[in-house]
Amino acid sequence: MNLSENTNTDAIKRRGRPPAFNHDDALEKAMQAFWVYGYEGTSMAALIEAMDMNKPSIYAAFGNKEALFNKVLDKYVSGPGAFVKEALTEPTAYQVVKVFLTKVVATLTQYQNPRGCMVVQGALSCGPESEMIQKKLISYRATIEENLKKRFELAKLSGDLPEDTNISALAKYVTTLHQGISVQATSGASKNALMGVIDIAMQNWPENAKK
Repeated sequence: MNLSENTNTDAIKRRGRPPAFNHDDALEKAMQAFWVYGYEGTSMAALIEAMDMNKPSIYAAFGNKEALFNKVLDKYVSGPGAFVKEALTEPTAYQVVKVFLTKVVATLTQYQNPRGCMVVQGALSCGPESEMIQKKLISYRATIEENLKKRFELAKLSGDLPEDTNISALAKYVTTLHQGISVQATSGASKNALMGVIDIAMQNWPENAKK
């Protein structure tokens, strides 16, 4: 084979190579699908179409559907859901809740993203085969509540919250608002309407708590 033949063969091979696989881009597309349809409502066929990958390629890169969802959940928590952790660093309990709920509304009503919270909507209704995913999402929501309780306990000890504050009930109240906002956002509630709900909630903050 002469030099020109080698060159032609190399050119054919280059033209026939598939484009480089972008792991993060594929995971982003999977996240969008799960965010819209929930875990059980997202079929493998929908994932194949959304990710532009065949089933063997998805399995090779991410594992089965459950493994893929777990990776998507990690991406969601560190990406669109990162505000949860960030809000806990605010200097007062009032600001923690105000920032948390404000960012909930902003994130869940952004036109670039699907409506609602993937962690809330992801497994509201699941069959037995999806029980493990449902339990994982319930556990994640419980962790948010527990972290709020710990933050409120510190606020209580420092005098930022009144001594008679029911910390457990307050954390439950805030997480209930979060989950309710998610449902309302999914149903089409506007950002302004949901911010009105937050305004009312913050007006009822313990009167002698520092803001």
